[in-house]
Amino acid sequence: MTLQISRRGKEYLRTAQILLRSAKAMMDQVIAAQLKALAEDYEPPAKKASPDAARDRSIRR
Repeated sequence: MTLQISRRGKEYLRTAQILLRSAKAMMDQVIAAQLKALAEDYEPPAKKASPDAARDRSIRR
């Protein structure tokens, strides 16, 4: 099964990936942990922005 993601969702995922990549390259572990936490905050909106999620929300109403 493939997950369809909207353009906005793709941007959220891209931002999360950039943050995680930056966190891995960081030498300062405190900043790295903050970047990882921020990346995790971007993942739920990406999932919400997918057309499948929008369809699921309309079905539940």
